[in-house]
Amino acid sequence: MTSFPKQLIAGYQTFTSERLPTEQSRFRELSEKGQSPEVMVIGCCDSRVSPEVIFDASPGELFVVRNIANLVPVYQPDGGAHGVSAALEYAVQVLKVKHIVILGHAQCGGIRAFVDNAAPLSPGDFIGRWMSMFIKPDEKVEIREHEAFQDFVTRIEKAAVFRSLENLMTFPFVSSKVESGELELHGAYFGVAVGSLSVLDQAAKEFRPVA
Repeated sequence: MTSFPKQLIAGYQTFTSERLPTEQSRFRELSEKGQSPEVMVIGCCDSRVSPEVIFDASPGELFVVRNIANLVPVYQPDGGAHGVSAALEYAVQVLKVKHIVILGHAQCGGIRAFVDNAAPLSPGDFIGRWMSMFIKPDEKVEIREHEAFQDFVTRIEKAAVFRSLENLMTFPFVSSKVESGELELHGAYFGVAVGSLSVLDQAAKEFRPVA
């Protein structure tokens, strides 16, 4: 017989004794009226990069989807199972979020596996196939001359944010709302070591630190 992780039980007990009493009315309201978050965050599965913690969000404020390397696939209504696309469709069409944030981060394992061209972890190579959507056909991702390896990795981590923003616009229900001004797309990059946050200036195509 397996035992439920003790740290989760302890965390829940702390939640019920400290946080829940101050937010009970909030949970009750969300239960009765449903959720209506204005922001969707597409982030990485990395346990160090929790959007709710980084943005100090209360219950019901963020609609969060997390996957390896915070990637958004291109629009592909082919009858397959598409978890990110399904969440995106629900957020935009049902919840009618006003903002979508792609949250990249430093020390991303998925990106590191990609740039290292690491060996498959399983016969199915799920991570390898997932990361393959990051590049376009005939596109090469290479270290530049005189570029330090860590700078290369950081550049690719940030490039993943650009690619996901680009892929978002292949979804008709996203692009139409962006063009009408009903929806805004944003990029951000979190520095794990110091807790820094940079936000993408899309006009300048640069990440600028948040003061």
